[in-house]
Amino acid sequence: MRKIALAIVMVTAAATLSALKAAPNGKWSTPRTVDGQPDLQGTWANNNATPLERPVEFTGRATLTDAEVATLKARSARLFNGDGDAAFGDGLFAALLTNPDKFVSVDGKTGDYNQFWLPDRVFDNRTSLITDPPDGRIPAMTPLAQRRVAADAAARLGLPAGPEDRSLSERCITFGVPRTQPAYMSYYEIIQSKDAVVFRMETIHDARVIPLDGRPHPGRRIQNWLGDSRGHWEGDTLVVDTTNFSPRSNFRGAHENLHLVERFTRVSASRLEYAFTVSDDTTWTRPWSAMIPFERSRAPIYEYACHEGNLGLAGILSGTRAEERESEQVAR
Repeated sequence: MRKIALAIVMVTAAATLSALKAAPNGKWSTPRTVDGQPDLQGTWANNNATPLERPVEFTGRATLTDAEVATLKARSARLFNGDGDAAFGDGLFAALLTNPDKFVSVDGKTGDYNQFWLPDRVFDNRTSLITDPPDGRIPAMTPLAQRRVAADAAARLGLPAGPEDRSLSERCITFGVPRTQPAYMSYYEIIQSKDAVVFRMETIHDARVIPLDGRPHPGRRIQNWLGDSRGHWEGDTLVVDTTNFSPRSNFRGAHENLHLVERFTRVSASRLEYAFTVSDDTTWTRPWSAMIPFERSRAPIYEYACHEGNLGLAGILSGTRAEERESEQVAR
């Protein structure tokens, strides 16, 4: 598999070089597949440091100054040089704002990974990945969704009877789509043919086969963890419409009523802009959108042995059973 992925990277790199040579004045132009489609193929990484939502410290500001970006980079180099706890997702940006003497995991019990195991983050001058609403924040949840999410959170506080009581990612089922988490095996491979695009994720090796032939979505009774996707081209942008999510899927509190529209646009030899809009009137008071820049990776996707190495889930369940036995002994 690694040889196949590496071959794809080499072929795509050659196509990109050819496009550079053919473009007038040496300017970059979108490379094409043999079928004439924009060539999005290769391995792409999301290691962006920009938080999904705009921090309150930057209310009313969509961008940072160059000096502010330089300060954040310097703080990151000091706090996350590989010696110390790892900061996941938006936790890194939050730590850079507070700028502690040393970053310590919020876990409080077992601790997090060492930062050595996570890739360096890529900085830009945006204050949020969310592009709409203009305030850079996820819209308010509906009253129904608030009650639903609160009930789910309360249920998770109890002791898990079995693996079904833990999250889908902990159970090695899926990280779901759209996946916004950066810098945690956040690598994606795109493979194209004339009639379909395959979008493959490194985590759990989810693979979405997206038809481009204009077929409609199936009936609502056909539901999947990653929904049902249909794609088409709008100029040089691949647009993917996804519905029919499983009631057990979960994107920030949205389930089977989630409607996802994604847009993939290659803007340079090393950058692919991934924009998405999500809507669900049973979850949010309005749709919202975000854009995540993907950077080209020279490395292929590697093995993600989730089930084989899932010691955490086994530990959670065995620890819970031990707590139950202790409680029974105390009750006696």
